[in-house]
Amino acid sequence: MSTVGMAVLGTAAGCYALKLLGLSVPAGLLDRPLIRRFAALAPIALLAALTALQTFGHGAHGLTVDARAAGLAAAGLGAWRRAPFLVVVLLAVLVTAGVRALS
Repeated sequence: MSTVGMAVLGTAAGCYALKLLGLSVPAGLLDRPLIRRFAALAPIALLAALTALQTFGHGAHGLTVDARAAGLAAAGLGAWRRAPFLVVVLLAVLVTAGVRALS
């Protein structure tokens, strides 16, 4: 089996183990207000961090501002104005493409 195949099987086993661990947590623990708040806010924080890293990250130790930053700003403006999700994504794509075409 190749290295990639081993990595895929290892990742699948890890995901299954995490899912099983989540199902075995007692219900009383999940009813605590702090745990509920963490479960509600953690995905938002992780998605924001991933978005910032993919937009402004450059290599291992650098930051960059390019067309992706303009697209992110346009998406933020669309979300702030409560545009539908598809319009927000389309706005980000068009602004990013426009800035790349002009540079």
